[in-house]
Amino acid sequence: MSFEINTISPTPIYEQLREHIILGIASGSLTPGQELPSVRKLAAELGINFHTVNKAYASLADDGYLVIDRRRGTMVAQKMKEDPDFRGNLSRKLMLAAAEANCHGISVEEFLQLCIGKYKEAGGGRK
Repeated sequence: MSFEINTISPTPIYEQLREHIILGIASGSLTPGQELPSVRKLAAELGINFHTVNKAYASLADDGYLVIDRRRGTMVAQKMKEDPDFRGNLSRKLMLAAAEANCHGISVEEFLQLCIGKYKEAGGGRK
C-alpha cells in the first residue's frame, strides 16, 4: 500500500491520507479486514508526524471506514456502519460541485457523465 502525499498542496495532509484510504477501499485495493500499518509505522514511511496519521485514522474510524483495536491494530471495516448524515453531506457536496460546473459552462449531460465516470473509476458497481 502506498500513498502519495503532497506537502505543498492546500489540502491538509491528514485529508489527503483519508482520501487515499477511502479510494483504496472503494477500488478494492484495501479489503475488509485488511490490517493497516500502525500510526507510527505509516508516519515514518511517509515522513510525516504521527499525529497527522492518527487524525486521519480517527476520522476514518468515526465515519465507519476503519476499526481501531488497541490490541489488534487498525483494520478496514468489514461493513460500513449506518450513517444518517452521509446522504445529506453528499447532497451538499454534489450541490456545490453542480453549481461550480454550471458556473464554468458545463452542461448537465457532461456533468452527469463526469459523475458516472468518476463513480466507476472509484470502484462503483463492483460490489
